[in-house]
Amino acid sequence: MKMTRIFSGKGIRHSLNFLNGFVLAAILAAGAQAGVEAHMLDVGTKAPDFSLVSNKGDTVRLSNYRGKNHVVLVFYPGDQTPGCTKQLCSIRDDYADFGAKGAVVFGINPANAESHAKFVAKQHYQFPLLVDENKTVAKLYGADGIMVQRTVYVIDKTGIIVFARRGMPSDAEILASIIADQK
Repeated sequence: MKMTRIFSGKGIRHSLNFLNGFVLAAILAAGAQAGVEAHMLDVGTKAPDFSLVSNKGDTVRLSNYRGKNHVVLVFYPGDQTPGCTKQLCSIRDDYADFGAKGAVVFGINPANAESHAKFVAKQHYQFPLLVDENKTVAKLYGADGIMVQRTVYVIDKTGIIVFARRGMPSDAEILASIIADQK
């Protein structure tokens, strides 16, 4: 059939690859013009409450930690990826320092609980990973986009944001923002 012949071969594949690349570039350019990078929440503002399911299947509610613990939220793009593994393993290795300051840590991204459970088991994280399937919490915290933007927040025991940073801040920077309880 002549129709099949027209749509087979290298020419059409190259045209489709070019078209796909062009469409992706147009989407990214439109997003950049529209300010795709979401606005982060400011230090000194009250952290929005949320509830998410963890890799263990339990529900984690931010407000349950108010008055009890400082909370570190680590928004990251994907499980089992080199940058995310590096960032979360660093926190894992310094986890005792976070605990000594009365802080709990939660990793957050859109992956499902099964993906998170495999990631936790492989890397031996002592902290839960939360499922934000529709990026609802990422949007609340200005960490949404085409992919979740790597963002770290520290929330004090009163529910106020005391640290907000994009990228991979060092554990020392994160820990410095947490004021340990007076004994």
